Amino acid sequence: MSTDSTTMRDLLAENTMPAADDLIVREAAGIRCLACGHRCLVKPHRAGTCRVRFHDGEALQTPAGYVAGIQVDPIEKKPFFHAYPGRDALSFGMLGCDLHCSYCQNWVTSQALRDKQAIAMPNRIGPDELAEIAIARNAPVVVSTYNEPLITSEWAVQIFERARARGLTCGFVSNGNATPEVLRYLRPYVDLYKVDLKSFDDKHYRELGGVLENVLSTIEMLMELGFWVEIVTLVIPGFNDSSEELTPIAKFLAGISPTIPWHITAFHPDYKMGDVGRTPPATLLRAYEIGRTAGLHYVYPGNVHGRVGALKSTHCPNCNAVVIEREGLRVKHNRMSQPGRCPDCQTEIPGVWEDQPPKRSTGSGIPMPLY
Repeated sequence: MSTDSTTMRDLLAENTMPAADDLIVREAAGIRCLACGHRCLVKPHRAGTCRVRFHDGEALQTPAGYVAGIQVDPIEKKPFFHAYPGRDALSFGMLGCDLHCSYCQNWVTSQALRDKQAIAMPNRIGPDELAEIAIARNAPVVVSTYNEPLITSEWAVQIFERARARGLTCGFVSNGNATPEVLRYLRPYVDLYKVDLKSFDDKHYRELGGVLENVLSTIEMLMELGFWVEIVTLVIPGFNDSSEELTPIAKFLAGISPTIPWHITAFHPDYKMGDVGRTPPATLLRAYEIGRTAGLHYVYPGNVHGRVGALKSTHCPNCNAVVIEREGLRVKHNRMSQPGRCPDCQTEIPGVWEDQPPKRSTGSGIPMPLY
């Protein structure tokens, strides 16, 4: 696609599809969008908060027919630690987001219509082609990520329909600002769902453009609907790294289920927060202890390669044996003798497991960009 004679907004407006009936309500003043927690009332010839779902005068149009990024990388990078360990995932993303986090690590795609410095070119592609790429690259999982996938749910469903017909598993990497309507719409096509729980302070969430309660309700409903859920908290110095903030996150998750994996990952300077230092490993170790004290069975420090010992490995909550040994984003040894069981004491390890999983990572561990 060329932008020589058109703006990015015009370009994206040419690559759309009507919103799913399940995700709209027609009202006298416009169309109510139910794809994310903002529930925007989109008036004719206006766009919602996300900037990419817009009212063309007759219907609510949503992004379709392109990707802004696509690559094959370890599923542990998503991160999913309790789904297809050691395997690769085909990740694709589009443009736009319903939040505006100043530390976004995918800001080039997520903030494309808010920030003139964010330039990521859309590339036309069909849903069948994406599914075939996953098969050709031996990736059993297809994941919508990089921008906020909720605002492109209809396109993701088209892709996932094709992927599931070929025996692939599908997932979302999302900020969790969902609605019950969109989660029910996605459930037949999505099995894996990662949520960024960014804070437990509603004031902080409003600074990012969201509402804490929406995300907490999303996590609860994801569990009720039977998605496999993993949670990530990017621990940012001076923003959410206090024990007073991390403790209620851990207690909330443990109160839903002690088996929810909680990834506590280190911040590195990015986007508009280049003046904030990296998260010290000691902070992640403190967060790890907070999670374990709260009753969570699986707490995983991340983004500090080689500095948290064996804590990135999956341990049995009963006998503490190493079940899946990891080094960085690579599986060194998957010791499961049968799917979802500790090889030493047979305690159940919840997750989404293959009948015959690889004993170690099958890929190179190096992302393979396709666009």
